[in-house]
Amino acid sequence: MKKIYDITQLNLAEFISPNDCVVWGQAQAEPTTLTEYLMQNRAQIGRFNVFLGISEYPTCLAEYSDQIQYSSYCGAGYNRMLAQQHCLDILPFHYSQLPTLIEQQKLKVDVVLIQVSSANAHGQYSYSLAQDYLRSAIRQARVVIAEVNQQAPWVYANDYLTEDDFDLMLYTDRPIISKRFTLATETEQKIAKNVASLIDDGSTLQIGLGTIPESILQALDQHQHLGIHSGMISDGVAQLMQTGVITNEKKSFDCGQTITGLITGSHQLHQFVQNRVEVQLRPTEYTHHPAVLAAIKQFIAINSAIEVDLTGQVNAEVLNQTYVGAVGGALDFIRAANQSQNGASIIALPASSKGFSRIVPQLQGPVSTPRSDVGFIVTEYGVADLRGLSISQRIQRMIAIAEPSLQDELSFQAYILKQVK
Repeated sequence: MKKIYDITQLNLAEFISPNDCVVWGQAQAEPTTLTEYLMQNRAQIGRFNVFLGISEYPTCLAEYSDQIQYSSYCGAGYNRMLAQQHCLDILPFHYSQLPTLIEQQKLKVDVVLIQVSSANAHGQYSYSLAQDYLRSAIRQARVVIAEVNQQAPWVYANDYLTEDDFDLMLYTDRPIISKRFTLATETEQKIAKNVASLIDDGSTLQIGLGTIPESILQALDQHQHLGIHSGMISDGVAQLMQTGVITNEKKSFDCGQTITGLITGSHQLHQFVQNRVEVQLRPTEYTHHPAVLAAIKQFIAINSAIEVDLTGQVNAEVLNQTYVGAVGGALDFIRAANQSQNGASIIALPASSKGFSRIVPQLQGPVSTPRSDVGFIVTEYGVADLRGLSISQRIQRMIAIAEPSLQDELSFQAYILKQVK
């Protein structure tokens, strides 16, 4: 095992071969010292593959596809630019399937680049900001290169890494670029208030990433004894933990602990999770496992959408013929919430965007969540509870929460499509 302190001493061609697939931590878990160096030296390796998660840094550019074939499970962050320039191949599977696909080598992983914290007194390195599918990737990879970043927070988990897990260790001391969410608009605040009205005290929440989820968390400031079991967390969760709204004490298990696979947000969030036993990383096979989720009582799944049709079908993947979202973990959580005792699934979105309705007669993209799995649809104009409703009843409920100025047109289109009598 090799240790270096200067990135220029690293010859990546010694570790990465042509046709290899390289995987690294997503979002703020990206080891940017390594990934930027990889892009700069891609020609020395020969053509290879990169599997991306959420990209919060503009590391991978379309012009680098001269040597790199990009693939991803999502079009989030800077992946959208690759998708717009037709340089990104999408793998449209459920997030919960990632570990199995990696372990069965149907999603081949040859090299893993990972950002870890400094070791603790026991020689254990924390996954820091993401464990998710990295644990499975490390188990299958031929080569694992670690960036040991002194400024990466040490976060508790169910297992840790040691020097024996790495083929090379690069020591750095760099700040992790802080991510801040924009202030919520009036529309987002109204959506958040409507969602908050559906959540009872003592619920365990799964919540996505973005301004609407952050707004929803802010709207829960008067709730009590909430818990978190989610694929990711951001600043809103930390704030509610600090104010005593999120205590995790009513959870069915993992009592007292916020469980997540990914952490992304501001510098304050990174400081908050540092050595805090109440925040725990877990791999995807735990955060998204059907049996684990099914055992959570009063489980509330909160997700967003690009568009929803009048019968409740959800497109969370494609916008204007560009892949911007993901199949992701939404359906894993939605189905668990539907089966949970006193649980509920919620899809939250604005009623319109740039003058176009986001409640539509027919989806312009794929069906990410079938109408048979949808519970509540929420916009700034209200809540449509679709559970137990016929198609004609669903249409009426959906039109009622659409943009008022567009409701007549939706009614006409529904009639044209013979969706109503």
